[in-house]
Amino acid sequence: MHSDAATVTEYLAALPEDRRRALAKVRTVIRRNLPKGVMERMNWGMIAYEVPLSRYPDTYNGQPLLFAALASQKNHMAVYLMGIYGSEDLLGRFEDAYRATGKRMDVGKSCVRFRTLDDLPLDVIGEAVGAVSLEEFLAMHEAAASLRSSRKGRSTQ
Repeated sequence: MHSDAATVTEYLAALPEDRRRALAKVRTVIRRNLPKGVMERMNWGMIAYEVPLSRYPDTYNGQPLLFAALASQKNHMAVYLMGIYGSEDLLGRFEDAYRATGKRMDVGKSCVRFRTLDDLPLDVIGEAVGAVSLEEFLAMHEAAASLRSSRKGRSTQ
């Protein structure tokens, strides 16, 4: 569900109490583990943790690079963890740690879905958020962009 809230406070205030409490706790964990230089703001209709354009202005869409995000969707809540999806090693470690908790892992392309806070291993989420520095994240992004660019070049030849 897309939100038109201008601030994180407005976003959280508009949620039902159970979701507000859950997302507030996940938000605390994210903020506690967030790499220096990544900023929290509302973007894309959710709480976004982004690399400011002042730090990395050359993006394909003119928007800040999304490092992580937190959202209340229609049928679930979601944590988006772009940092771990740029590394097979980090993703594998995340999935192993998640499974070791015994909690059911419900993941999408770059998100972890959960219905209640009890479904989410907060320590594993915190470790995933803190696993990549801003510099490492930008290097992963540039490597992926370079790979996409070289693939485009081959497909047009």
